[in-house]
Amino acid sequence: MSLQDFTTSESLTIGVELELQLISTHDHDLIPQAQDLLRETARHTGAWDIKPEITRSMIEIGTSIQREHGPLVAELRDMRDQLVRAARRLNIEIAGGGTHAFQHWSEQQIYPGERFHYISDLYGYLAKQFTVFGQHVHVGCPNGDDALWLLHALSRYVPHFIALSASSPFVQGHDTGFDSARLNSVFAFPLSGRAPFVRSWDEFGAYFDKMTATGVVQSMKDFYWDIRPKPEYGTIELRVCDTPLTVEKAAALACYLQAICRYLIEERPFEPVEDDYLVYTYNRFQACRFGLQGDIVNPQTKARGKLRDDIVRTLARVETHAVDLKSWEACQLLRESLGEGNDAQWLRRQRAQDAQLSEVVEAAARRWTQSPPAAR
Repeated sequence: MSLQDFTTSESLTIGVELELQLISTHDHDLIPQAQDLLRETARHTGAWDIKPEITRSMIEIGTSIQREHGPLVAELRDMRDQLVRAARRLNIEIAGGGTHAFQHWSEQQIYPGERFHYISDLYGYLAKQFTVFGQHVHVGCPNGDDALWLLHALSRYVPHFIALSASSPFVQGHDTGFDSARLNSVFAFPLSGRAPFVRSWDEFGAYFDKMTATGVVQSMKDFYWDIRPKPEYGTIELRVCDTPLTVEKAAALACYLQAICRYLIEERPFEPVEDDYLVYTYNRFQACRFGLQGDIVNPQTKARGKLRDDIVRTLARVETHAVDLKSWEACQLLRESLGEGNDAQWLRRQRAQDAQLSEVVEAAARRWTQSPPAAR
């Protein structure tokens, strides 16, 4: 199987995908009602998309192609509102968050579908442990060479998105000590982590051909990289974010990525080199473990600093680009969140109030539902 041509896409367009939890109103555990919810939302209004995920207690929603923060957040709110109304008819709740606080992987059910059964057969129990919930952001690129350049340039900013979006401190009833424990489930897959350092689409095609010849890879879907090219869409896809607890945070993260991409493309502050990856795994671990309090090492200067400070500096660098993209408000939301803490800290604060984990999940579902409604 050969790699398909990279579809031409408008530069800096964005699309957001969110994996969401389906929760019982009775005990606030996950509930396997994805098929029911998909039937209930089959005639939804809007250009957005809803589809199943690997287990029956989760769904994925995806926006249409967007260019600006205002229309993006409006569409996400509309998606949220329609989903919540449909879920209420089924007596279930919807929530964000990178993990469910106390579900057990052994109780999850694989969604009936050829691709999902293939993954289950191949990866065994890891498939059910993959009942975790992430946000993916697509950024449009005009060609494959530009996409790969941008993919590698963004490697320095991956810890930003892990720390800002982190919302998975609890796993199977325990505080893991991580702000983003979700990514530990992703890292268990053999084709996860970073993409290989190739700089042209022709080089990437040769790599893809070698991988498919081994039988290890059948399609691009088999790569679980932190950032991967999506040639059929003409995008690169950032995959490290936990699903936030609100759609407003999801929109802000997408627009922050868009602003960074414009800054990188227009100012070319550095050229990505393979040595950028020397500290990549360390920086990523720090963001997962400690969130905004983690350390980050600059791969070029070798200087060590705090991740929160690096985000502050980056927000300042991209501010004019955010203004031009009409996403200043989104970046301001993230700037304010640096003082409030990420969603993992919010969840821990709920737990610190002597709440049962079921009450923490209930609070997360309420937070998802009660953020500002879509305009009518």
